[in-house]
Amino acid sequence: MKILVINCGSSSLKYQVFNMEQEEVLAKGNVEKIGIEGSFIKYENNRGFSSKDEYIIKDHSDGIKLVFAALTDENSGVIKDVSEINAIGHRVVHAGEKYAGSVLITEDVKNALKECIELAPLHNPPNIIGIEACEDVMPGVKHVGVFDTAFHQSMPKTSYLYGLPYDYYEKYGVRRYGFHGTSHKYVTQRAAKMLGKPASELKIITCHLGNGASITAVKNGKSFDTSMGFTPLEGLIMGTRCGDIDPAIIPFLMNKEGLSLEDINNVMNKKSGVLGISGVSNDFREIEEAAEAGNELAKIALETYSYRVRKYIGAYAAAMNGVDAIVFTAGIGENSGFIRDMVCEELSYLGVSIDKELNSQRGKELDISNSEATTRVLVLPTNEELMIARDTKEIIESL
Repeated sequence: MKILVINCGSSSLKYQVFNMEQEEVLAKGNVEKIGIEGSFIKYENNRGFSSKDEYIIKDHSDGIKLVFAALTDENSGVIKDVSEINAIGHRVVHAGEKYAGSVLITEDVKNALKECIELAPLHNPPNIIGIEACEDVMPGVKHVGVFDTAFHQSMPKTSYLYGLPYDYYEKYGVRRYGFHGTSHKYVTQRAAKMLGKPASELKIITCHLGNGASITAVKNGKSFDTSMGFTPLEGLIMGTRCGDIDPAIIPFLMNKEGLSLEDINNVMNKKSGVLGISGVSNDFREIEEAAEAGNELAKIALETYSYRVRKYIGAYAAAMNGVDAIVFTAGIGENSGFIRDMVCEELSYLGVSIDKELNSQRGKELDISNSEATTRVLVLPTNEELMIARDTKEIIESL
C-alpha cells in the first residue's frame, strides 16, 4: 500500500509518500510560497535524487498537480501513475470535540472541520484547502483526516475544564484541547517499545520541544493532561509565544501601551517567549551562543525555559502519581543536550539521572539514563508523517 501524506499551511504544503509494507519513505518535499512571487517545489526520492524548481503556483491545486508530476516523472519519480496512491492522509490541526481519532474524510467531516475554524483560524482553513485540492486532482481516492487534537480527547474533565462559568464550555467549547497530539502519540508508542512494555502499563511524560512546545502526561497509553490549552498559546514559554501568564496582564498592557486586541495577540504569539526575554532570537542555537558569550538575558531565557519544562514534568508526575519515563522530542528536545541537561539536573527526586556522554548526542533514538536512574529519560526523534500514514492505512484497511 502506498500512502501520500499531506500537511498544508496557508501558503505551503509538505508531502511524503510511504510504501507501507516496509514503512519506507519513497519521496518527500515541500511546495512553498503558494500564491506568492517566487513559488517553488522541492523534491527528493529514496534513490538520492533531489531538486528545487520554481513555478508560478497560483493555488494549492497547482501545488498538488506539481507534486504528482514530480512523483510520476519518468526519470526521478517513484510511481508510474497516480492510481498507485491508495490513500491520502491529511494533517488537520483542530477537530474540537468532534473526533477522538483519525477518520475517513466525508462531506460531514469537512463541514465539522469548517465549524472548528473559529478555534483554529490560522490552521484549519489551509488544511481544508489541501483536502479539497487533493480531491480535485485525485477524485475517487480515499482521504483520511489525522487531527492534532484527537490524541488529547481522552483527557478527563478535571484536566480540560477551566475555572470559568460552565456555560462558556457548553456554549462556546471553551476548554483545553491540546495540540501536537500526533507527535505525542508517536513517541509514546516508540517509548513503550523501547521500554519493552505495553503503553497501557506505563506512565510517560512526553516533551515536544520545538519553536512551539508542549508537554503531555500519558497515563496507560492515553493523554491525561497536556500543557497547550484552548489555543497553542498556553503552557510552556516557547520560541515566540509567552505561554502561561496572569490573564490580568493583558488589559494592563493594553491600557499602558495603547494596544488593540490584535496588537496584544501579536505580542503574545510573535514577540514573546525566549525571543522576548533574550532580545536575541527565537532560535535556541543562537541564544545558547549568546549565553556562552556572556549575554545575561540570553542565559536567563534558557534558564527560565528549562525551569518551566521542569515544573510541568513535576506537576505531571504528581498528577499521574509517578512516572516511568520522560521523553524528549522535536527540534530542541532531539538536538539540544544543553537544554535536556538543564531540565534534568534537578529531577533527581523522580529518579532521573542521565549519562552526560550519551546526552551529548543529537537527533538519535537513545536512552540517555545512567545506571543509577529509576526513571528512564529517552530521546526519540518524532515522525508525525509516519504516524499519519499508519493511521491512514488502518482506516483504509478497516473499510
